[in-house]
Amino acid sequence: QVQLVESGGGLVQVGGSLRLSCVVSGSVFSSRVMNWYRQAPGKQRELVAWITVGGSTYYVDSVKGRFTISRDNAKNTVYLQMNNLKPEDTAVYRCNGGLPNFPLWSWGQGTQVTVSS
Repeated sequence: QVQLVESGGGLVQVGGSLRLSCVVSGSVFSSRVMNWYRQAPGKQRELVAWITVGGSTYYVDSVKGRFTISRDNAKNTVYLQMNNLKPEDTAVYRCNGGLPNFPLWSWGQGTQVTVSS
């Protein structure tokens, strides 16, 4: 069974930066598109960014130019570098594999990002 372990969240001020990590257990990582999602209190889960097996990256408009997704297949890890954070980025962030908005695996615990103004 694939397990997802996210880390790197925290409390930051507006304009600050965080780097999130997600370690994926098992040998499936390198063959999967990987995605970062977030869910704010009272809101639906939102796809934030995804990266293909070949390393192409895609972002939703609200984070373009501020977030960067990357992957290290040797470490079974996907990253999300978040710069110039805004209060509306406050959410629990989780990763998952598969096509965007079609998560393959059971969700991990996520990592909380709180941006204070």
